[in-house]
Amino acid sequence: RFHGEGYQEGLAEGSHAGLAEGRRYGALHGARAGSEIGCYLGFALTWHCLLQKCTDEKNRKKIRALDSLIEMIQKFPCEDPTYDKLQEDLEKIRGKFKQVCSMLNIQSDFRTGTERSSLTF
Repeated sequence: RFHGEGYQEGLAEGSHAGLAEGRRYGALHGARAGSEIGCYLGFALTWHCLLQKCTDEKNRKKIRALDSLIEMIQKFPCEDPTYDKLQEDLEKIRGKFKQVCSMLNIQSDFRTGTERSSLTF
């Protein structure tokens, strides 16, 4: 009887602690992903505005790449944490961002965690 009661108490306490830990983990990683996506979008929109005045073919390619990055970010389902391809789409956005940085001849470094969160050029 004591074994059964102890088991039930432990199960209830463990379930409660697991839910709280899961919420903290989800909020932390969701905030990191949101910060990363937000930086990419701000970067892309800024460069898009800067390149609008240039009409040569080289800059049109850069603008098309920026348009593609902006579209990918706008389609990213930020409100749906259960989206099954969330990590896959985030990796595609990171790849497109690196491609755009290469086209713009900019070295990028997005850091999160204990270091300060920043995008350096």
